[in-house]
Amino acid sequence: MPWNDNANPGPWGTPPSGDDGKKKSDATPPRKDSPRRPPPQGPGPDLEALLRGWADRAGRFIRGPGGRGVRGPALAAVAGLVVGGWLLTGFYIVQANEAAVITRFGGYAPPAIGPGLHFHLPVPIETAEIVPVTNQNKTVIGGTAAAGAPDESLMLTGDENIVDLSFTVQWHVSDASHYLFNVRDPDDAVKAVAESAMREVVGRSALKSILTNGRGDVQAQTLALMQKILDRYQTGVNIDAVQIQNANPPQEVVPAYQDIARAGQDAQSAINDANSYRNRVVNEAKGDAAKIIQAAQGYREQVVREAQGQAARFNQLYAQYRLAPAVTRQRLYIEAMQQVLSHNRKVIIDAKGSTAPIILPPEAFRAAAPVEAVVATAPQPQPQAAPATQAPAQPDAISK
Repeated sequence: MPWNDNANPGPWGTPPSGDDGKKKSDATPPRKDSPRRPPPQGPGPDLEALLRGWADRAGRFIRGPGGRGVRGPALAAVAGLVVGGWLLTGFYIVQANEAAVITRFGGYAPPAIGPGLHFHLPVPIETAEIVPVTNQNKTVIGGTAAAGAPDESLMLTGDENIVDLSFTVQWHVSDASHYLFNVRDPDDAVKAVAESAMREVVGRSALKSILTNGRGDVQAQTLALMQKILDRYQTGVNIDAVQIQNANPPQEVVPAYQDIARAGQDAQSAINDANSYRNRVVNEAKGDAAKIIQAAQGYREQVVREAQGQAARFNQLYAQYRLAPAVTRQRLYIEAMQQVLSHNRKVIIDAKGSTAPIILPPEAFRAAAPVEAVVATAPQPQPQAAPATQAPAQPDAISK
């Protein structure tokens, strides 16, 4: 049955007849964009009449045909709906990253419930508090470079300096019941404990270590101290990490700290140069010392071996001397003379039977090898020759 069929009023009743006296010219013209749908020929359903009809049916259902009293089945149905809706309030769903804490008349009813579909006694007997236990929470303490540093970021160090420090704390809920009931505002408690622990650790540290290579120790000590305090309060919070974001001196003294840093770098550079020079000089000295020691050891070995050889030679000569003393003495004399004269420049002249003057060649007076002997042969005597006159003896000449 079409909705605009006014011949059959349908469940909404008969439409009002206020449009009977309207002129046809006042009728709504048909829409050109939907030619397949016929234009409505009457007004839509009356909501007020619709609600009034439902109320009448509900009244007849509850009061019965006579209109007096309340029907038992109707009362039971209404009560059943109310009870069913009340019981439905006991169903709840816990997600994989959550835990549910059940409270009975406002008091904790352990234990905590894990993920899944569960049921508790309907409200207000029991209620379920859902807490995300695996989510990573992040708390920021201190200001940023753009926004300026609030008072919580200014801390006093152990060497009585001020540092502008901001850091973050990452944590998660480890015990849902403690998280809900032991601390009024766990997030504020974590922030307050973090600031207090960081101030205590910074108060025991030097400014230089915080600005340079001591941040890791500061973070580890702060994490341990925070966890100890939170466990003492039984907050049900586990600290995962403490990360220092910025650590700088106050803005008023930044230029002075930069000058100090540059001076420290220059001093370290000078120390490195000095250490390099020291290492080079020490290594060279060690090398020279090792060379001298090795040369001395070699000389010692040489002298000892020569002495041992001479002793052995003497023993052998003594044995030969005992067998032939004269021959051994003559042999020793010849060898001694050979050893002495081998290093001197010598001219040996065989003037036996010579009467002419002996003329030495110029080569005899020139520099030559140490073991070089020049032998001059006297000329043959001539019939008319004058008596032979021997040349003046040279300092190193030997006449035979």
